[in-house]
Amino acid sequence: MKRTRHSAARRTLSLAFLLPAGALIAAGPSLASEKGEDAEAPGNSKPTVVLVHGYWADASGWSEVAAGLRARGYPVVATANPLRSLSGDSDYLAARLRTIEGPVVLAAHSYGGAVITNAAAGNPNVESLVYIAGFAPDKGESAFELAAKYPGSRVTDDPTAPVPTALDAVPLGGDAANVDLYLKPDKFSDVFLSDRLEASRAGVLAASQRPATALSGSEPSKAAAWKTIPSWALIPTDDRTIGTDNLRFMAERAGSTTVEIDAPHAVLETDPSEVTDLILRAAHDARPHLAATGATTRTAVLGGAAALAVAGGTALMVRARRA
Repeated sequence: MKRTRHSAARRTLSLAFLLPAGALIAAGPSLASEKGEDAEAPGNSKPTVVLVHGYWADASGWSEVAAGLRARGYPVVATANPLRSLSGDSDYLAARLRTIEGPVVLAAHSYGGAVITNAAAGNPNVESLVYIAGFAPDKGESAFELAAKYPGSRVTDDPTAPVPTALDAVPLGGDAANVDLYLKPDKFSDVFLSDRLEASRAGVLAASQRPATALSGSEPSKAAAWKTIPSWALIPTDDRTIGTDNLRFMAERAGSTTVEIDAPHAVLETDPSEVTDLILRAAHDARPHLAATGATTRTAVLGGAAALAVAGGTALMVRARRA
C-alpha cells in the first residue's frame, strides 16, 4: 500500500527511548476463565476476545472494555504481558493463545501491539487484530525505531539525551542496558494522558505503572501478522506517547480499517466505549451502527459514548482500508 508521507521530519531518539509504547495496562489475571465465563454458555459461538496491555499500567485498564464485551456475550481474557523482551513476551502470549479453543479476536494497546504482531503469526484461530494506539511493526523493526519516525512523542524533549527526559531508568544489575523504564510522575499526565483525566486519577495511574525493559522496545520484530490477518486500528489524534503520525503510518501500511478520535494515548482510560465498539467491529458484531463503511474516508458514529462525543464536537473518522 502506498505510504502517506507527513511533512514532519524524521528524527532519531536514543536507544533508551524505550517506548512510546507505553501502556495502559500492565499484567494481571484474566477477567474470566481461560475460555471466559460466557464461553461456557450453551450455544455461544462468539470469538474469544483477548486483550493485551502495554507499558506503564496493568490489565485493570481494560476493565470497562471487558465489561462491555462481556455484556454483549463475548468471552474475554485480559492477559498479562511480562514487558521483558519482545521475543519473550510474544512467546508467552502465543502459548496462552494455544490454550484457547475456537476463533480469537486479538486486541492490544501500545507496546502490546508489537507483541500481538508476533504472537499471532502462524495461529489459524486468530481472526482479527485490533491495534489500540498500538505498534504494528514490520519484520526487523523495533518499537523505538517506529516511535522516532515522525515527531509527536513527548517522551523526550531532547533527542540527544542518553535517557529520554520523561523517563526514569532503574538499573536491574548486570550490563548498563539492563534497566527498567518508568514515566516520571510529573510527566505521566502530560505524556500518557494528555492531561485529560483529573489529577487524582492520573496520580493513581502514575503510582501503579508497571515498567518495561529497554530491551523490549529495541528488539526487532520477527514477524508481521498484519500481512495475513485483517486488522483494525484506533488512532488518538492527541497521542503524545507514540505520536499520532507514527500510528497513522503503521495503520495505513497495514491496510487497517482505521478510526481516529480526539483522545490521548491512554484511550482505554478516557474513551473505553469507542475502544469497545471498534473491537466489536473487528469481531463482526451485527449492531447497525457498526455496519461496514465503504472504501472511502467518512464520518461514522460508533455508539454510546461516541455519539455524545460527536454531539459535543469530537472528531470521529473511520477509514476503511480493507474489504
